[in-house]
Amino acid sequence: MGQTQSETDSEVTLQNIQELYRKFASECPSGNLHLHEFKKIFGINSQSTEEEGAYMECVFRSFDTNKDGNIDFLEYVAAVHLVLRGKLTDKLKWSFKVYDRDGNGCLDRGEVKHIVKIIYKIKNHNKPGVTVNIEDICDRIFELVDKNKDSQISLEEFIEGAERDPWVMEQLKLDIGPCEWFNLQQEKKP
Repeated sequence: MGQTQSETDSEVTLQNIQELYRKFASECPSGNLHLHEFKKIFGINSQSTEEEGAYMECVFRSFDTNKDGNIDFLEYVAAVHLVLRGKLTDKLKWSFKVYDRDGNGCLDRGEVKHIVKIIYKIKNHNKPGVTVNIEDICDRIFELVDKNKDSQISLEEFIEGAERDPWVMEQLKLDIGPCEWFNLQQEKKP
């Protein structure tokens, strides 16, 4: 659920989205998608890293807007729309919500460090020799984004920083290719 908009995103048609909705209805006849089903949709299994599982749990919680432990059809529709058709600002707002683990409306160093660590482990899980200094990345993000230097990043600072600085955007995004995933799911249809 990365923040970039690509030409692939615009190639996902309304008909494709309607098919995805039908798939939800057929695979979730109860009308609710549970965490384990959500993880399965995105390929999270026993072979996945702890970080991948943790990230998907954060994503799941962000879509579960009524906090009942399930994603119902309306929440699912909103999520699909955001991921496949949403504007950059909306995707950044959603990402901020995912990253703001305590829900206080600001990102502290611990939250930023946590998400940067998860993103790097997921992006580089097939490259075991790649190492990064998470503290240095976190320090640079705060230097570039925390305008009022209060050691917290507000939603406004987050959006402005990500839109203004490509390096910040790259550090704070995890592009799991929802359109590519969607097209792959279409190819698997019987």
